[in-house]
Amino acid sequence: MERLVALVTGSSRGIGRSIALEFAKASIDVVINYYRHEKEALELKQYIKENYAVRVEAICCDISKEEDVKTMINSIINSFGRLDILVNNASICNDSLLLDKSTTDFKEILGVNLIGTYLCSKYAGRIMLEAKGGKIINISSTNALDTYYPESCDYDASKAGVISLTHNLAREFAPFIQVNCVCPGWVNTDMNKNLSKEQIQNEEKKILLKRFAEPSEIAKVVLFLTSSNASYINDTIIRVDGGKYNG
Repeated sequence: MERLVALVTGSSRGIGRSIALEFAKASIDVVINYYRHEKEALELKQYIKENYAVRVEAICCDISKEEDVKTMINSIINSFGRLDILVNNASICNDSLLLDKSTTDFKEILGVNLIGTYLCSKYAGRIMLEAKGGKIINISSTNALDTYYPESCDYDASKAGVISLTHNLAREFAPFIQVNCVCPGWVNTDMNKNLSKEQIQNEEKKILLKRFAEPSEIAKVVLFLTSSNASYINDTIIRVDGGKYNG
């Protein structure tokens, strides 16, 4: 039986890296997408090649640019012959005072987090529709739901857009493609490495499990959504935040 092929955007580090590893462990061929972090992407590619019996490739692509995305999807089809799973994980954040944010800064966040998700879904979705099957998992955030930070207003807005896009993609691609969304809370990734000890402690107090998630804990939820065990889950937003409350 031919193995499934998964594309994970922004998978050189953090949650994306863990998702790529979970797929490799599950005998799913993996395409690592990166833009700035080539060294980490190539190291991950080599690690997967040495430890798992799957095909793996690393592709540099700025997902905010349509021609780049088209080239990446075409390259995947030329190399692997199929694309069964898309995880829209690539994301950037640039916290600053709301009134100090420039329009350029705001557009950059939307370009990667929202427009990139749209473009990858558009071109991967065409392949999946032709095959009459596929899974798309979008990575949003609890920042899109009810955990708002004014200094992250551009990030929060982009992630809210990803949730809205999830609902529309599920309708557009039904019944052949299942489209779901995962909303992590705080996760121990490089994006959060500059938080002060005091801020971490304050945020942990608001989480019922009293800790941040590990990237692998988010990745396992994504893997479940791509499995046959999730065959009847569609157009669903799954919160993975350890039981966070704002009290």
